[in-house]
Amino acid sequence: MADRKRTHDRPRPRARHRAALLAVACALTAAGCGGGETGRAGHGPRPVERVPVKAATSGLPGMPPLLDEHDLYAADRPGKLAPQVRNFPSRIYVPNTGSDTVSVIDPKTYKVIETIPVGVQPQHVVPSWDLKTLWVNNNRGHDLTPIDPATGKAGKPVKVHDPYNLYFTPNGKYAVVMASMDRQLVFRDPHTMEVRKTLPVNCGGVNHADFSPDGRYFIVSCEFSGELLKVDTEKMKVIGQEKLPFEGAMPQDVKIAPDGKTWYIADMMADGIWILNGDTFTQPKLMPTGKGAHGLYVSRDSRYMYISNRGEGSISRLDFKTGALLGKWHIRGGGSPDMGGLSTDGKVLWLSGRYNSEVYALDTRTGKTLAKIPVGQGPHGLAVYPQPGRYSLGHTGVFR
Repeated sequence: MADRKRTHDRPRPRARHRAALLAVACALTAAGCGGGETGRAGHGPRPVERVPVKAATSGLPGMPPLLDEHDLYAADRPGKLAPQVRNFPSRIYVPNTGSDTVSVIDPKTYKVIETIPVGVQPQHVVPSWDLKTLWVNNNRGHDLTPIDPATGKAGKPVKVHDPYNLYFTPNGKYAVVMASMDRQLVFRDPHTMEVRKTLPVNCGGVNHADFSPDGRYFIVSCEFSGELLKVDTEKMKVIGQEKLPFEGAMPQDVKIAPDGKTWYIADMMADGIWILNGDTFTQPKLMPTGKGAHGLYVSRDSRYMYISNRGEGSISRLDFKTGALLGKWHIRGGGSPDMGGLSTDGKVLWLSGRYNSEVYALDTRTGKTLAKIPVGQGPHGLAVYPQPGRYSLGHTGVFR
């Protein structure tokens, strides 16, 4: 690993090399995010859309009420685009960490139609809480490049230090910058990005997160120290911290189940997902999925979770109802699936190929590799946009 552009382009270390790996990572600002199976994954009977339920009195003030208190992703059904995004052209935005560009793909043709120059080491493309802006996280350029999803044009960069990843509180009050190497969570104005509060953390490599059903807390993965944080959203304070029970753990993506009771954390060194009770925040259990488990994505009907296993070129499927794995899809010819998202209709899973300078499109009904599209160097947190949902919690598109 030579620099942050090569954050995850590294061999899988053994325990005896762990100390050396972390030393290099800290010194050089490394970053974590770093034949197909047949079936009908993600395409069961379409659930009936429900009216909003009354917000719980203990919920985060200002957070929109859930559409369904039993399904956090009820607003993410196929084609259910919010009014402000319905006329946006459907595009795949791919940040190329090693090329300092964003490749724009037309999902209808599987072709790159534009390459946008951005800042140094773009890590993720993040939809804003109000869905109107895409923020490119230029980690080592220390700025964010705004892209207008209506026109696809980039605007003037905004200075933000160490923006490895970006989230938004469920009430839209704050943007939360995951300042990985600064060891900080920085709460900022969601529009101007002016600092509102800086929260130092005692762990290495904050990178991914997700929020509780009531929005009162969120859980953060710390990849370099193999830890998890629990943060009070309103108080902007760490209220829990624990070490994962695996030597050399490197937690990545974080995702809460549709019922809001179970949390999943991908771990690229433990080769699986940690299963956690977020409320009690007790020691989680590991479920093996595949080498280099990385990204987590919920199907449009809230029945399945797709898990990208970057180290072996596969995608595992988890059945939320049974808690069992349903097998794997292997990318045709191999690959390094990292981060991405689902198409508006949920029929295609888009993932960046971190080590292969390409993007993958997979059929969620069959697991078939539909396309492998050449892009820039080190493609990372790609965003499929627009997507269904009323507001964005950040990352490459976590919508509710």
